[in-house]
Amino acid sequence: MAGPRRSKNEKGDAEGARILIVEARYYDDIADFLLAGAMKVLKAAHAEVDRITVPGSLEIPGAIAIALDAAKRKRRPYEGVVALGCVIRGDTIHFEIVSQLSAQGLMELSVARALPIGNGIVTVNTVTQAMARARIEEQDKGGDAASAALALVRLKRQLARGK
Repeated sequence: MAGPRRSKNEKGDAEGARILIVEARYYDDIADFLLAGAMKVLKAAHAEVDRITVPGSLEIPGAIAIALDAAKRKRRPYEGVVALGCVIRGDTIHFEIVSQLSAQGLMELSVARALPIGNGIVTVNTVTQAMARARIEEQDKGGDAASAALALVRLKRQLARGK
């Protein structure tokens, strides 16, 4: 499958943005691929990137909230966030709980704080599906999440200028 469609000028009005990546390392190999895709896009945008690692996808929204508050206290706020993780279906309802609550937590943070968040938490049935979604040369969901965060940073900057 071809990679994601992205605009020719990924930098645009998001160049130099201060971006936080919060990544769940529950599946290290998948996390590595997601991170590589996100970093490729953020590097191309000349973004300033900080990274926090958490145990699993359910911890991502809480870690983001903690990091946002700490950055604000230091007067170095983040303009956007990229959330990276993977949830693979198992034999119990845990998959549904983690998938739903992590997505809901990200959406609530984004709306409540007017915060650009790119959701790169892949939810799949198998490891094979996860790897396909994570690899840069396949679906590159880490890159997609970074692109989404940057698109929202651009929008927020444009609207702040009255354009």
